[in-house]
Amino acid sequence: MTVKRLCGIPGFSIDRVASAAGNDPEILRLENLDTDIAPPHGVIEASKYAITNDDANSYLPFTGNLTLCSAVASHLYKQTNIVYDPLKEVVITCGGTEGMFDTLLAITDPEDEVILTDPTYAGMINRVRLAGAIPKLVPFQLVDGQWRLDLDILQARVTDRTRALFIMNPSMPSGALLNMQEWQQIAKICIERDIWLIYNAAMERIIYDNRLYIHPASLPGMAKRTITVGSVSKEYRMIGWRVGWVAGPEEIIKDISLVHIYNVVTPTGLSQTAACCALQSPDSDLLAAVNEWARRRDEIVEQLAGLPVISAAGGWSMLLNVKELGYSSFEASDLLLKHGKIAATPMRDWGEKNSDQFIRLVFSNESVKRLSDIRNRVLRSLT
Repeated sequence: MTVKRLCGIPGFSIDRVASAAGNDPEILRLENLDTDIAPPHGVIEASKYAITNDDANSYLPFTGNLTLCSAVASHLYKQTNIVYDPLKEVVITCGGTEGMFDTLLAITDPEDEVILTDPTYAGMINRVRLAGAIPKLVPFQLVDGQWRLDLDILQARVTDRTRALFIMNPSMPSGALLNMQEWQQIAKICIERDIWLIYNAAMERIIYDNRLYIHPASLPGMAKRTITVGSVSKEYRMIGWRVGWVAGPEEIIKDISLVHIYNVVTPTGLSQTAACCALQSPDSDLLAAVNEWARRRDEIVEQLAGLPVISAAGGWSMLLNVKELGYSSFEASDLLLKHGKIAATPMRDWGEKNSDQFIRLVFSNESVKRLSDIRNRVLRSLT
């Protein structure tokens, strides 16, 4: 018998597509958030060193070693101009996903409401459900070819039961990037209604076309309302290291740290030295990676000209509207794999209102050369 907290929570579908794709080298792997771009210089060496360092093979300290906490605090200062106390306002987690769940458990009670975008990362929506809270979704809408958040619906979604806005920026899977007007409206709601902003910052600096970077904690009045969840997985290409962090006001980080300790006890000791090395890498390292991901994004957009693909403003993925081609997301995903040798994830469970009309195209793990025939693959599959 399935327990109530799992009722209505589907699987990801990513692993279903990946399993069906197998190890066929001809298949374009656009289903999962992987990347073939190496981590920053020194990360591999730091990882090798940690394996031989007995201090890294320990449960302690439970909330992360001070060197890494300090590196996170310095990183956040550059982003926000806010001074974070590494001992009291930062906790290291086993990836950003653990940090998100710890935060939800620390700030919500069962039946509380949490506002997210539609579509958004299914791992965010379903962690809200696992925590016992209720996700309330606010749609992105296409305006002049770009995703914009529906601010009227956002305002209407807020109730006396709302405990947090849970926002990823750039958003995944759409690649939407919030502008200043949207962030200011979010800040206004958080301040006036005394609610938290959980900011999923996993891809915050993966931004294209010289768009403006905005960290919400830097907005007036938001430092004490923003809980930032970050990791080294995306910007630093360190998915397998499983190191993340949560940072925010001392009073809530104390509670989040308590949840973290009784959830996983300790962050990954062998990875923390490498994560610290990554956080000290020059900005040029990330810029080079972003430029390469932009080339791959541009190749897909150019190849699929005339088809309903919506270019990403940031992140590693964008959406193709397969409903306009006559298919549901699962139908299109199956056809693309069968006839086009493209592995792409259906988005049916990544939102509420319109998610089943999209498939996600991840462009971070295939070269421009490999992507150069994607148009032919899509056309023979879906037209």
